[in-house]
Amino acid sequence: MTADPYPVKGIALERSRGADYARPVPSTSSDRRPTLADVAARAGVSTALVSIVMRDAPGASTATRERVRRAAEEIGYRPDTRARLLRSSRSRLLGVVFGVQHAFHGDLLAGLYDAAEKAGYELALSAVTPGRGEQRAVDSLLRDRCEALVLLGPSSPTAHLTDLATRLPVVVVARSVRSAAVDVVRTADDEGMHLAVDHLVALGHRDVVHVDGGRAPGAAERRRGYRRAVRRHGLEPRVVPGGLTEEEGAAAARALLAGPLPGAVTVFNDRCAVGLLDVLRRAGRSVPGEVSVAGYDDSRLARLSSVDLTSVAQDVERLTTLAVRRALDRLDGVPVEQRELVVPPRLVVRSTTAPPR
Repeated sequence: MTADPYPVKGIALERSRGADYARPVPSTSSDRRPTLADVAARAGVSTALVSIVMRDAPGASTATRERVRRAAEEIGYRPDTRARLLRSSRSRLLGVVFGVQHAFHGDLLAGLYDAAEKAGYELALSAVTPGRGEQRAVDSLLRDRCEALVLLGPSSPTAHLTDLATRLPVVVVARSVRSAAVDVVRTADDEGMHLAVDHLVALGHRDVVHVDGGRAPGAAERRRGYRRAVRRHGLEPRVVPGGLTEEEGAAAARALLAGPLPGAVTVFNDRCAVGLLDVLRRAGRSVPGEVSVAGYDDSRLARLSSVDLTSVAQDVERLTTLAVRRALDRLDGVPVEQRELVVPPRLVVRSTTAPPR
């Protein structure tokens, strides 16, 4: 009996018509992932030569490359890019920490994926949840050998972020950080609130209240921007406690309903604004007939036809492109002139704001 020239486990043999050799085909009884050795057996070349072809390294003819790639396609072989990168000195991974409670973070993630792919990088994601803190999310990415970290609206103290930046490049998005070691890409949040207040005053509103974001990243800048804007128009500022979520927006709405209802409200973010809108409408108050409402972020929530919320838009594409570019510049040793990059916002007017009756 002739010895099997392709002794590869899980691979059956197929004899081609008119050929005096047998070639291996995937065995239908095995569901394991094809390997380099399987490709080599299929193409009739060495495993080392297959590796050269898959890495696009010099050392193989055009005909051999075509034969190897055809063999790989026939047996369903897919290179394990992550494993190969981890064996090298560069993982080409950017770690991203995001909060599941932030609707806007989902928009930022989509932009980061696009920007990273254009730069030849992959993202490793780690979420902050009510039961999973920011430090744990960061530690998970450090174990994945990420080359740099992009932190979306982190709540960690500045000292902790500075210490983290001594280990690898750190880019913070959507929060101001006073540290020479940490790069920042953010929206001019105070200017965004100026846009919202100016819009409401231009409509004729003279009683404009702000629902606050508490200690959330960006809240202080938006609160400060609101106060400056209303005072510039000769109005008296009034800040009501709010927060990140719909529940906190609902609580703010109930507080407003307990007294004379203001003519207009600016809200820390879109999620909080949605909660506020829901309670106002359930109480039979007309929006924007009795009260105009403006959110912040222009997230997917604001763009829903059932919400149609006037909102301050952050330039997602610009923010995420700058964040990835800054991380790669740090990795490549490119000189950086500005540690903080500030992107201007814009106002998107929808149906929740109108002139007062």
